[in-house]
Amino acid sequence: MKDTYETTYVQSLSDPASFWTQQAQALAWDEFPTQTYTQDEHGHATWFPDGKLNVSALCLDQHIEEGYGEQVALIYDSPVTGNIQHITYRQLREQVALLAGGFRSLGLETGDTALIYMPMIPQAAVAMLACARLGITHSVVFGGFAPHELAIRIDDCAPKAIITASHGIEIDKLIPYQPYVDAAIEEAKHKPEHVITYRRPNAVVAHDSDQHIDYEELIAQASPADPVSVPSTHPLYILYTSGTTGTPKGIIRDSGGYATAL
Repeated sequence: MKDTYETTYVQSLSDPASFWTQQAQALAWDEFPTQTYTQDEHGHATWFPDGKLNVSALCLDQHIEEGYGEQVALIYDSPVTGNIQHITYRQLREQVALLAGGFRSLGLETGDTALIYMPMIPQAAVAMLACARLGITHSVVFGGFAPHELAIRIDDCAPKAIITASHGIEIDKLIPYQPYVDAAIEEAKHKPEHVITYRRPNAVVAHDSDQHIDYEELIAQASPADPVSVPSTHPLYILYTSGTTGTPKGIIRDSGGYATAL
């Protein structure tokens, strides 16, 4: 194992183009790249610039096509609610494809941005993968952030839609998300076109808004969406720094380079 690691490490340094091309071959590309990376005068690299793929397809469709459709892809185990779920690759793809179809029915498309403000529930992962399926860049913001912090991120990434939940659940209290989202949109200069809300079944939060589209109703009316092939350099997601030393900074991860690194 040590010899293998050291050999691989040396190769990655001595011939990075060959090394990363070899790693990229493990992925199911729609168009395999002919270039590994380019680098500008500032040292900024662009990975696999002429390749095309879809990260949602890599995470789901590829495994199903290889015969792992009934294998568990996601385990949800909440010590607070006692809810335990085992979701297979096939089940997860079905949920992702339907939500992506719901996004499409609202006019979201490749190149748009969506902000995900949810608790740690399966629907959060579904939303991320549904965005990736259509080439919608997503940004996950910690659920429960105060409206002002959320407004800062709304203005920075200018999402066309926000995907949220009715509330988060802690041991001794509920955290209402919908009022936070409404207050953040009110404060922000940028106004998203849509707010999609997953209404959690565990409890009822006394708040409703005509602005919020019901998550379950949206997917019930949707047709499943196939993955959209995007360039390797297409932004997969934006993740913000904590902001402890100033305004939060959005870190952009591209699709092909990120998938290959994983």
